[in-house]
Amino acid sequence: MRNAFHFDTKIIGIIGHPIKQSYSPFIHNVAIELKKLEYVYLPFDIPSSNLKSALRGMTALNIKGFNVTIPHKESAIQYMNSVSEEVSMIGSINTIVNDQGKLFGHNTDAYGIFETLLPFKDDISGNQVCVIGAGGSARAVIYTLIRHFKPKKLFIVNRNERRAENLKDYFSEKMKFSSIRTKELIPPTAFEVMRDSKLVINATPVGMHPNESDSITTSTDVFTKGQIVFDLVYNPQKTLLIKTAIRSGAKTINGLNMLVNQAAKSFELWTGVDFPKEDVQKSLQLYLGN
Repeated sequence: MRNAFHFDTKIIGIIGHPIKQSYSPFIHNVAIELKKLEYVYLPFDIPSSNLKSALRGMTALNIKGFNVTIPHKESAIQYMNSVSEEVSMIGSINTIVNDQGKLFGHNTDAYGIFETLLPFKDDISGNQVCVIGAGGSARAVIYTLIRHFKPKKLFIVNRNERRAENLKDYFSEKMKFSSIRTKELIPPTAFEVMRDSKLVINATPVGMHPNESDSITTSTDVFTKGQIVFDLVYNPQKTLLIKTAIRSGAKTINGLNMLVNQAAKSFELWTGVDFPKEDVQKSLQLYLGN
């Protein structure tokens, strides 16, 4: 690797707490190396109590930008000078751009989801879709589906149905989309909703390393041939949910595509340079041992 640490080196990074599980430093530093840019991407473990000070330090040190992860994706909004449409609609940010001391908040998760699902747009449009989960990732998924894919009906399935109802009310009002329904994540009714949906998206961390034995379901009766099952979890690449869907004949998408796509958008916002998507994804697959 080139010696990138000198006076002209620009710093970008990620803030969160905890942060050690993130693959963003690997992804972005590989892209920086491939593009031969004078940047370095660093992780910063920032507790919630230090968020305001950290963002002030970002502007003082002229750090060019940050990714933002748990638990700061919502609370960081109040410190932005401006936010994108996606942030206004979703209510969370994952990317900050520092432009001469002005902080601009973006949500590139929506872009990552859009790019990942784009090849299936004709299958999704006009059909029923199901989103499992009611957290920050689910918000980005729901926004993207309504904004770009025009489903006929959208189900939010969650263990806590009240949270799903709150999300339904939010997007019904915010995006004027009245075809949202909710279900508690309890069989058999929730599984019937999943079975009847053209697209099922797991927007929860269930099944993520080190809890690979966990899954929303292990029943092959839940999925059908030709259905699309998208698991936002990317480690492991083949979650138990994905394996179950494959056995049912469904088309499957793992979270790796979305992870790389959202990183690409962040990278381009900071650097103005095209992201080497295919090469980075291959490097990440090797890094993950898949």
